[in-house]
Amino acid sequence: MSAAATDLHDLGVAELAQAIAEGRTSSVEATQHLLARAQQHQHLGAFLAFNEAASLAQAKAADARVAAGERTPLLGVPLAHKDIFVTRDFPTTAGSKMLEGYRSPFDATVVSRLAQQGAVTLGKLNCDEFAMGGSNENSAYGPARNPWDPSRVPGGSSGGSAVAVAARLAPAVTGTDTGGSIRQPASFCGVTGIKPTYGRCSRYGMVAFASSLDQAGPMARSAADCATLLTAMAGPDIDRDSTSLDRPAEDYGRLLGQPREGASAAQPLKGLRIGLPREFFGDGVAADVLTPVRAALAEYEKLGATLVEVSLPRTELAIPVYYIIAPAEASSNLSRFDGVKFGHRAAQYNDLVDMYKRSRTEAFGPEVQRRIMIGTYVLSHGYYDAYYLKAQQIRRLIAQDFQQAFTQCDLIAGPAAPTVAWALGEKADDPVANYLADIFTLPGSLAGLPGMSLPAGFGAGGMPVGLQLMGNYLKEAELLQAAHALQLATDWHRQAPAGI
Repeated sequence: MSAAATDLHDLGVAELAQAIAEGRTSSVEATQHLLARAQQHQHLGAFLAFNEAASLAQAKAADARVAAGERTPLLGVPLAHKDIFVTRDFPTTAGSKMLEGYRSPFDATVVSRLAQQGAVTLGKLNCDEFAMGGSNENSAYGPARNPWDPSRVPGGSSGGSAVAVAARLAPAVTGTDTGGSIRQPASFCGVTGIKPTYGRCSRYGMVAFASSLDQAGPMARSAADCATLLTAMAGPDIDRDSTSLDRPAEDYGRLLGQPREGASAAQPLKGLRIGLPREFFGDGVAADVLTPVRAALAEYEKLGATLVEVSLPRTELAIPVYYIIAPAEASSNLSRFDGVKFGHRAAQYNDLVDMYKRSRTEAFGPEVQRRIMIGTYVLSHGYYDAYYLKAQQIRRLIAQDFQQAFTQCDLIAGPAAPTVAWALGEKADDPVANYLADIFTLPGSLAGLPGMSLPAGFGAGGMPVGLQLMGNYLKEAELLQAAHALQLATDWHRQAPAGI
């Protein structure tokens, strides 16, 4: 093998796949290297579970496929999965004591599709409990830590996923996004992540939080690598997921190289209109975030794009709307965790009702309990019309705001989050302050639109800043093309934390 093992963690998905295909390394060697590296960096709290024997068995199978002449963009590449996807060979906890020790009899569709392409599973990644949180501090197994500054949060709920990519523990990972849980941690950790259109990726085997919002997506260092993963992950699964879109998957990697009409090598994005919502650039955004975001937008102008001002007037309503709808759906989805068939059961109880109460009180964390109570309240008789129904009506208006904006532009851009990552514990006693960090990601989630975050420079303390791009329904290819063009012209996505 000519590829030095010490360099394997620096390779992205495409580079590693090519090295394996050319025989410069093997899937087994890459898997062993990354497993050892993950163990060395356990202080970052990115991984919750390993199964070395299963990982190496998958790697050996991938090497056999390579030796037989097979080639796919992911063959032999080690990946890791957010611990919200059920897996046969690894425990699934959803970051909760409620599911401690649970082993699924099947793989989630997203996991199985990546495996079919020859990807190897390294392990399961830390996340906020049942994906409820924006800092990864709600995990029952301790927080993940931001590799750029371990005293700070990595964002959430896909915090472990973002840490694994940023710290070079895996070239790419899966995450889920309900209200910003791919885009916000991608921003905080300086990686690239995309939430596709709702229904693009199957939710089968994803532990449910809010069924009308949850969506799977990839996180990697580059838009090109995200495109490779999304190509494998996406596609219809209507027999097992009724919300799955009956639309064939696209080859997003191939689409990256398609030139725009009228574009040139110097201006590959000529003719692209990027809308800047005035609500995303107000007083609530920190100056150290606005400066790099505006610098990234200036790069887009150099690439030929035109910046136009648009408005999303109901942006501020997204937080109250989301925190009515999402808890309502969570209270319904989490009712199945009662200690009867699976999950935690209290050791001592007096009767069936007491068992329910004790089991759920012992196993659910404070944030999950808070959201269940809120959701149950807004769905209760006498409050349904006043809260839940009204929130759904405003949700429709938020979606209409986007459609109005897209009459003036092709994509929408702005900060992914109003600040850089904050210190661990800084907002632990103020959940509302934590919720406010999702102000720019929630509107797109409520509308079911695709969105992504890509590195755009650095703010105070040398912490990463993410630029959010949003597109209209099923415009993932256009998002990835725009992100890829920026990454060809800049090197923010290639920066790594010191000492990693």
